[in-house]
Amino acid sequence: MVVDRGNVQPDTAGVEFTGVYIISVAARLLEMHPQTLRKYERVGLVQPSRTGGHLRLYSNEDLLRLRVIRRLVEELGLNLAGVRLVLDLVGPLRRLVDGAELNTKTLDSAAIRATAELGSFLKYVGADPDDPVSSSDLV
Repeated sequence: MVVDRGNVQPDTAGVEFTGVYIISVAARLLEMHPQTLRKYERVGLVQPSRTGGHLRLYSNEDLLRLRVIRRLVEELGLNLAGVRLVLDLVGPLRRLVDGAELNTKTLDSAAIRATAELGSFLKYVGADPDDPVSSSDLV
């Protein structure tokens, strides 16, 4: 707890908050008008979750996506159709890159295991695993 001028506040140092924000809070965080957020939802650029009472709830991922949309519109001058095209292209590319990174990690770990197994085998048969000449004679 932190005491600041008589007010007791929880100590939030080092705590990462994740959650959802209603439209007014999200708009304030993004420095955007709530009507803009509604428009982006209406054209399908963002899909916030909803409460039972149909309030929009924006996640941290939604806020990140909205920041990207704002940058594409304001700084790069894209219209909403252009923004949709960019987002539709980036999504599959990101999944491909993530998959490639996962495959690379899998291949790296497989190569490390294979190298260790080969070293164990070479030691077992009496070859020096660090000597490329004696190791290559066995292959």
